[in-house]
Amino acid sequence: MNFELNDDQQAYIASAKAFSEKELAPHAAHWDAESIFATEALKAAGELGFMGMYTPEAAGGLGMGRLDASLIVEELAKGCTTTAAFLTIHNMAAAMIGKYCQQVVVDEWCPELVMGEKLASYCLTEPGAGSDAGSLRTSAVFDGDAYVVNGSKVFISGAGETDVLVVMTRTADAGPKGVTALLIPADAEGIEYGKKEHKMGWNAQPTRMITFDNVRVPVSNRLGEEGQGFAIAMEGLDGGRINIATCSVGTAQRAIQDATAYVQERKQFDTAIADFQNTQFRLADMLTELVAARQMIRLAASKLDNKDPQATTYCAMAKRFATDVGFTVCNDALQLLGGYGYIKEYPMERYVRDTRVHQILEGTNEIMRVIVGRKLLMDGALEVIQ
Repeated sequence: MNFELNDDQQAYIASAKAFSEKELAPHAAHWDAESIFATEALKAAGELGFMGMYTPEAAGGLGMGRLDASLIVEELAKGCTTTAAFLTIHNMAAAMIGKYCQQVVVDEWCPELVMGEKLASYCLTEPGAGSDAGSLRTSAVFDGDAYVVNGSKVFISGAGETDVLVVMTRTADAGPKGVTALLIPADAEGIEYGKKEHKMGWNAQPTRMITFDNVRVPVSNRLGEEGQGFAIAMEGLDGGRINIATCSVGTAQRAIQDATAYVQERKQFDTAIADFQNTQFRLADMLTELVAARQMIRLAASKLDNKDPQATTYCAMAKRFATDVGFTVCNDALQLLGGYGYIKEYPMERYVRDTRVHQILEGTNEIMRVIVGRKLLMDGALEVIQ
């Protein structure tokens, strides 16, 4: 078992780090304060291939595995958590289009999506269907050569400022087997966008409700087969959980770096606070937990890349652990800065605000526990999940 990164992976990290330090980190505080959606930075990311990391090569993407993509995302999150998080959502939607849409649709959308010239939103959550995604009600009724879509989606990242939507709809009876995925242009007739949500964090990307009122969608815009949507969504969520866990780890790594620099400079009682045993113990625990979280993410990503039958469980464990750890590390880093950590002149309060939502989205951490708990109670589960 080799835990070392190969030359290609080291190159991915170096490229992402350079981009993050130049294009993201210097602007992150301003984007957060002014609620600016950094579309130009996303286009610049597209030039490096970061907007189509695991979109199939046949569709113009890099066709990366989840482990390699995670290495890139961690570096981007060190620069701007919110922009990195949206980038992963766009990647998920673009990859779904590239993998499951008809070739004519792939040719129409993917070249610009993988370059960041057009952006995608992913629409699953509804007012009455959050953790229970299989109970979604947005309907798609077959009519001639099109589906007629009615319903609403909430908490949609990028909504109102993206170009295309991947929407999970109901085409048959209740339950997961009645869910179908559709590609809908964001400006299609009958789509209305709600107000921009005022959020605790993630201010550098817009979040809105989307309402569909008799929106006609050509049958050719369907992803996969009718009734395959829930499977596509769950496949996306496995990778999405790795992504959001990685965003937490990247942000927490930056928080540790900033906090370590601060405690070495800050003096109390004529002594650098880094010399106090309590400070050293806290930093040691923060780093230990963070390294453990990173390794769990990489294990889960490797399982997913290798199509391990237990990959979903590993992804759930990694998401739960890493997002909890990431938030705690950022909060502890803020504590080390004392009052300075609480004011906006320092980035710690932004790290805390931005990582808090990671414990909620892509399936709440309570749902992650449900997934793991149900699995471990199955006969023989503890022999294959180790």
